[in-house]
Order: sequence, then C-alpha cells, then structure tokens
Amino acid sequence: MNHDRYDDDYIRTILKSVKTIAMVGASANDARPSYFVFKYLLGRDYRMIAINPGLAGKELLGAPCYASLKDVSEPIDMVDIFRNSAQAGAAVDEALLLDPLPKVIWMQLSVRDDAAAERAEAKGVKVVMNRCPKIEYGRLSGEIGWTGVNSRILSSKKPALARGFQKFTIDRR
Repeated sequence: MNHDRYDDDYIRTILKSVKTIAMVGASANDARPSYFVFKYLLGRDYRMIAINPGLAGKELLGAPCYASLKDVSEPIDMVDIFRNSAQAGAAVDEALLLDPLPKVIWMQLSVRDDAAAERAEAKGVKVVMNRCPKIEYGRLSGEIGWTGVNSRILSSKKPALARGFQKFTIDRR
C-alpha cells in the first residue's frame, strides 16, 4: 500500500470499524498531545486503553492503564502509536504478537516505519502512518471546521449529529 496518501474511505472505514483502541505512549499530562487525543477519542465512544509503564495499574480519564500491550486481556481493534519513529517498530512487533491480532496499527503524526508497516500488512493488519485519528475524525465529521480549518470537504448535506451536544459523527455520506 502507498502510505504517502490515504483515501478518505480507507480512513473512514477504519474509524467506523474499530471500537477498542490501545494508545501506546498515552500520557496523564493534560498538556501532551497524547492526552487530548486520548480524551477526544474517549468522547467519541471508543473504548480507550492507555499503554504507559508509568501509569500501569492506574486509570486515565476512567480508562485502564497497562505497562505493555501484552498485559491487556481483551481484544484490541486498533493500536495507536504515540512514540517516535525509532520506537514504532518495536511497538508494531509487540502488537503483532497479540492474539487476536489488532485490525489496525496507526502511527501518529511524524511517525513512520515502512518496514514495520510491511510486517503488519503481511499479517493482514491495516496500517496508517503519519496521521492523527483525532484530526482525521474531526476532518471527516466536519467538526474541524468549527475552528476555522478548511477540511477540504464541500457538502450540502447536513452533518449527522452523534449522541450528545455539538458532536458530529463520521457517517456523512
């Protein structure tokens, strides 16, 4: 797969199909990007699991925290990697040892490891690199337009509201 550009349908399908996301590198520091991405996805009804040795045994925003992926006893649909590119390969390899395998491995903005992506795809796992699920969800739902950012999506369709107040969903077709 070409990881330089992703089709909107590819991203939308991933975001609609996953329910449980394990974030490797989640932080309890509310000034860190991993914290507000974690909080945002939690608010979009994803089941979030924090992976951070320093938080193991605690909770982050009511979600469980574990030292490593192998410590999680439930199936994980998506592993969101909030580590640098040099550490991404090890996180991917740990994810590929899970049983069952995750459906998706997602590497955050500026994180890319083509060799690790090849290993995951060889096992049938979808891969996204150098993207943020929070940004992609906001872009595809229309929420990102609230901040004056051009989402590159023009539509005369009224955005579908999710459960709650001022929260759009990615079901926009």
